[in-house]
Amino acid sequence: MKFSAAKIPGVIIIEPQVFSDERGFFMESFQARDFANAGITDLFVQDNHSGSNKGILRGLHYQVKQAQGKLVRLVAGEVFDVVVDLRRKSPTFGQWEGYVLSAQNRIQLYIPPGFAHGFYVLSDWAEMVYKATDYYAPQFERTLLWNDPDIGIQWPLVEGNMPVLSAKDAYGLPLAKTDLFLD
Repeated sequence: MKFSAAKIPGVIIIEPQVFSDERGFFMESFQARDFANAGITDLFVQDNHSGSNKGILRGLHYQVKQAQGKLVRLVAGEVFDVVVDLRRKSPTFGQWEGYVLSAQNRIQLYIPPGFAHGFYVLSDWAEMVYKATDYYAPQFERTLLWNDPDIGIQWPLVEGNMPVLSAKDAYGLPLAKTDLFLD
């Protein structure tokens, strides 16, 4: 696996080694020793799997307690995946990065605790699987407004089309009004 630091410290792009032949392919998506050697020593306690149609935007989610680090990858389709740094003392506080993740490119993204996370589905259908470093705690979950002008995420939306949002995601709060991490 190839581990590359993203522009925002703590976020790591992971490119697995893929072995392909006429039968298909094989790859390791997680190996504790390789991850530890790359500085990712978190204990993952929960696996999640979501499926979404084209035009769905999920996020930007975070937990104010029991903050979750995530290891995300696509097993079907393609998404534009976004992280926003919510670590108050970080020099990149309030900054975002976006990545195209797909079943074809097999790129994974490690997102440490302290980030809001979301994605927009580019393909007709997408399935994301991800590991989390802490348990889902709905009482601590918050939603950052997906189109907060103070953050300025450049979502690859089709001109004039709004993404499909859940009620929770449609009523997210702007960065200036969110509950933030204290680190």
